[in-house]
Amino acid sequence: MEATLISQGLDLMLFGMGTVFGFLTLLVGITHVMSTAVNYFTIAPELSVSAQLPVSSNASVDPRIIAAIQLAIKEHRGR
Repeated sequence: MEATLISQGLDLMLFGMGTVFGFLTLLVGITHVMSTAVNYFTIAPELSVSAQLPVSSNASVDPRIIAAIQLAIKEHRGR
């Protein structure tokens, strides 16, 4: 009786672990295929930062705002 119960437990364990392993393998494969497809079908080229942000030469920025931004950058880098 006890050998049958252990045998059934091992069968159930192997079936469950096999199912999980198969599902995770399938998930990784599908994710890889989707990533490759998205990279292949991406039409827009990567733009540099200077191409994305138009620079206006006549815009003046308050010196207090510049000081606040510089202080925030200094505090962030000081961590």
